[in-house]
Amino acid sequence: MSKNRSGQTPAPSPGLADAKAGGNSAPSPRAELDAFLSQVNALGPAVKVGGRGRLVFALDATMSRQPTWDRACVLQADMFREAAVGGGLVIQLVYYRGLVECRASPWVSEPRRLGELMSRIDFRGGQTQIVKVLAHARRESDKAKSGGAKIGALVFVGDAMEESLDALCAGAGELGLRGVPAFMFQEGYDPVCEQAFREIARLTRGAYCRFAPGAARELGELLRAAATYAAGGMKALADLQAKRSTAAVKLIEQLK
Repeated sequence: MSKNRSGQTPAPSPGLADAKAGGNSAPSPRAELDAFLSQVNALGPAVKVGGRGRLVFALDATMSRQPTWDRACVLQADMFREAAVGGGLVIQLVYYRGLVECRASPWVSEPRRLGELMSRIDFRGGQTQIVKVLAHARRESDKAKSGGAKIGALVFVGDAMEESLDALCAGAGELGLRGVPAFMFQEGYDPVCEQAFREIARLTRGAYCRFAPGAARELGELLRAAATYAAGGMKALADLQAKRSTAAVKLIEQLK
């Protein structure tokens, strides 16, 4: 997320503005990824999502994020395992990179499939596009509601913010009105980023947590706690807290 960044993308979801980085030419990796996503979509819905929790999992895929992305590729399987206790989970991966590219994957219900999607994404320098992530989560929430379902949570992992705070707050407010909490997980100690992430969490009635750069275990605990909430709500999160999860404690304190 800061100055030198880079990233790649899953197939655009119908509700996500297809912001393609004009001028960024990487035809081979892009073509390969699009072909893979076409195959995934051809399989039909990843899961009948009606009775399972839904989580929008958003990450910054700009250049400085690659080490954390690699760790998230490994940790995402733990999210599914923990969430299974609360009734199961389907996840949609959203990411941005470059200057205008922001894309979303299909909904998936298997760690292997999500891992495959993540492993095919490369990184490009650019700026943050958190406003687009919030807008996409809002649209997904509206679509889910029309089908009688609900988005349990938005999880965002990043280390920078380079956008208008007013625009971010407006987007967060829209998400908050729809009852979708945002769990904003900040890597590092950028005070500008912290201010924005805390406001987004507050306006959506979500939670903000910071983890040290490279702290894979800490990030893993936060992701498991967020997935548990998305799958089973406060009861499932309280059950996780009873297992001495410090991440669950942090989230519960802010969600009350």
